[in-house]
Amino acid sequence: MKENTRSDEDSTTVPSSNRETVFLKQLETELTDLGLDNIRIHPVNSYLIAELPSNLDYEVPVLGLISHIDTADFNSENIKPKIVENYDGKSIIPLDDKGEYTLDPKVFPSLNNYEGQTLITTSGDTLLGSDDKSGVSEIITAMEYFLAHPEIKHGKIVIGLGADEEIGTGADKFDVKDFGADFAYTVDGGPVGQLEYETFSAASLKVHITGKDVHPGSAKDIMINALGIANDFQNALPADEVPEKTSGRQGFFHLLSLNGTVDSADMSYIIRDFERNGLENRKNKINQIVKSLNDKYGDGIVKIDMNDQYYNMIDVIKDHMDVVEIAENAMKNLDIEPDEAPVRGGTDGSRISFMGLPTPNLFAGGENMHGRYEYVAEESMEKAVDVILEIVKLNNERKK
Repeated sequence: MKENTRSDEDSTTVPSSNRETVFLKQLETELTDLGLDNIRIHPVNSYLIAELPSNLDYEVPVLGLISHIDTADFNSENIKPKIVENYDGKSIIPLDDKGEYTLDPKVFPSLNNYEGQTLITTSGDTLLGSDDKSGVSEIITAMEYFLAHPEIKHGKIVIGLGADEEIGTGADKFDVKDFGADFAYTVDGGPVGQLEYETFSAASLKVHITGKDVHPGSAKDIMINALGIANDFQNALPADEVPEKTSGRQGFFHLLSLNGTVDSADMSYIIRDFERNGLENRKNKINQIVKSLNDKYGDGIVKIDMNDQYYNMIDVIKDHMDVVEIAENAMKNLDIEPDEAPVRGGTDGSRISFMGLPTPNLFAGGENMHGRYEYVAEESMEKAVDVILEIVKLNNERKK
């Protein structure tokens, strides 16, 4: 899956990029050839949906499996995956031919966990796309296994492959009723064992600053430097509440971009907190800064567009812990220790859970996602498939 499927934050279409549409249609053909049923691309949300009918003689809850086909905002053109077989767990892995970019265990100690395994890495100038094409591959592989082994019993399974997760809009129009599952998992996590049912609550922030540009020789008491106000805005935020200085359950303000001139400037942020009231407090802080700057420089000089993106899914999952327990037991049955730490991010499952379909997140295997240092082990992806198969097996015991 080397195709560029990067989503486009500046687009208003669904999907946000035509390359995603092209890829979804390719997958639609693949799922048709595979032999799944009721395959369709939803006309509103563009999810590619397919069903594997039950072969049981009794009813069990319908399982949903969800992943996304888009990749993050890093170069996704001309991806050239590299294969490192039987990795020794300690050597530096060169990515590009010049040796400018490497996977060094001293920098990325996670590499120590993969001794004897086969790694798939980037070539140094693109991301890999394991987030979340690993999840896509794992879900399809599990369906392929069931179709090839009709003697293996299973309830009805519905899969949904969506677009635009990376720009936070993929699940905006998800249709729970049309999807038809009773419970679901996104297969969109990181290393083996991750089982995530607590996420950030999140908001996006766009800041527009209108300046007044005049000749600097006669600028006294007239010029309003938009870039200077942008600097004031950033400096008014808590200096230690940024991604590079926080961990665990700490939230942050993250400046993604700043573009401008004296005449005007635009800033883009994401705001994150595990607690809903913590998110509200951070949004209130932004409003206070805007008021202070407009009081100082003039009404309307600073304008913002701030919107909630998703909320901590634990608020929903806490009432459906049986869904978590199935995944826990599936992993333990396979000698995989569940890692249930809160995820410092979010998934489509965050939004979908609040729509009425409890949807925790399972590991897909990737490491260092969203950049040139991304890699995944083949063995991790195989274990993800095994967990899906074991969840289905355990679900067979849950007669309706």
